[in-house]
Amino acid sequence: MSSAGDLETAFRQLGISLALGLLIGLQRERVSAHLAGFRTFALVAVFGTITAQLSGILGGWIVAAGLLGLVGIIVAGNLLRLRERGPDTGQTTEVALLLTFAVGAYLGVGPAAVAIAVGAGTAVLLWAKPQLHQLAGRIGEQDFRAIMRFVLISGVILPVLPNRTYGPFSVLNPQQIWWMVVLVVGIGLAAYVGYKLLGSRGGTLVAGLLGGAVSSTATTVATARRTAENPEASGAAAIVVCLSAGVVFFRVILEIAVAAPGFLAAAALPLGTLLSLFLLLAALLWTRQSREPEPLAPNENPSELKPALLFGLLYGVVLFATAAAREYFGISGLYAVSALSGLTDVDAITLSTAQLVRTAKLDPAIGWRLILVALLSNLLFKGGAIAVLGSRRLLARIAGPFLLALAVGALLLVFGADGL
Repeated sequence: MSSAGDLETAFRQLGISLALGLLIGLQRERVSAHLAGFRTFALVAVFGTITAQLSGILGGWIVAAGLLGLVGIIVAGNLLRLRERGPDTGQTTEVALLLTFAVGAYLGVGPAAVAIAVGAGTAVLLWAKPQLHQLAGRIGEQDFRAIMRFVLISGVILPVLPNRTYGPFSVLNPQQIWWMVVLVVGIGLAAYVGYKLLGSRGGTLVAGLLGGAVSSTATTVATARRTAENPEASGAAAIVVCLSAGVVFFRVILEIAVAAPGFLAAAALPLGTLLSLFLLLAALLWTRQSREPEPLAPNENPSELKPALLFGLLYGVVLFATAAAREYFGISGLYAVSALSGLTDVDAITLSTAQLVRTAKLDPAIGWRLILVALLSNLLFKGGAIAVLGSRRLLARIAGPFLLALAVGALLLVFGADGL
């Protein structure tokens, strides 16, 4: 290295490598790893970086030679431990050593941020062994099947679907449609796992937040049915219903941010206004309720293939219907489609509208209004479900918040977020 800049880069790479090696080695030292500890991991990381730096002069074989030398040291150390009949401690330390060498070598040739993320992530992964074992013990067979189904949906089906548009209006893209399925199922699965891990102890807040993330409509119906059998729980049930209704607005904002980031600037303020309103209403209800309800029963598994296929079909239909309504009936047709689709599901109309805005086929100011119409329609449906299935006490407690939200939503539709 000749220039001052190259010299500074080399020392910075070695310093980062040393720090990452010490971090991983500290964790291994704390668990009394027999093969390597604090100093060894630091030396291996620096060794990897030096071999990568030398590869620019001597060629890539020097990195391979260094890796083979490290493997030889690991094999010799294990043979010595076996001869001395030492304890069998598994292969974690050996794999961590190889990864530490690789991280050090990557620092010499690639972005430092990637190496830092991998090195720090390795240390955290090694440290979190008890928590990971505990998590694995809590996940039952049904939950594991749910995770594997999500892997099938996202890692097997998605990549093989064609990424091109079909049909009239050029809006039906199989891969993009299925990507929306992956997004919704992923959100639902994350909430489902959290519900299974925390729902039995989390009480009202967890029931409302996670229940709304999985299915706000299902949470509302299940909660209303419970109050029909036990009207005394209506106060806590109102909190759950209000929180889950607010989570829907957060979920919609999240879906827009992922599906059409440029659309978020127009949609965040009106949707965020109603999200804040529901959180405030839930807090006011909380101040009137001292007891927590019994935990809600876990929601149905969100990664079943049949519901995923049905959602994909629904999303495609709504996407096509929205494009057709815009073409043949103008703005009034779009609002009719939003109101009808929002009665039972807001994800499909949200993602289809975001897709149209992203491709410049729909104005953002109209887009967020269409989504808001669907959300208000869904809110009306929930109110009707509470009136039919729930107790009179629950209806009395939730009628005020729902009517206030509908009024604010109507004002937003008429005047826009900037006009209030």
